[in-house]
Amino acid sequence: MSLIEKLPEMSDEGVINLLANARRLEQTGTPQQQAASAEALPAIEAEATRRQEAKRELMAERRAAAVTARKATTAKTTAAKRAAVAS
Repeated sequence: MSLIEKLPEMSDEGVINLLANARRLEQTGTPQQQAASAEALPAIEAEATRRQEAKRELMAERRAAAVTARKATTAKTTAAKRAAVAS
C-alpha cells in the first residue's frame, strides 16, 4: 500500500505533519526526496484541503444548529413570560 493510498486512513494531525515534511523535503531534501515529495504533494495537499473543508462545513452546521436552538429557547422563554404576565 502506497503512502498516497494510506492518506484517508491517517489522522488529521498525521496528514498535517506529512504535508509539512513533504514541503520541507521538496526544498531541502536530497534529489530523490525532492522527487518523491513533488510526486506526493498534490495528493497530500488535496487530502488536507478536503479535511479542512469538511471541518468548515461541520462547524457551519453546528453554528446553525446552535442559532436554531437559541431561537427556540428564546421563543419559549418569551412565551412563558407573556403567559405569566397574562395570568
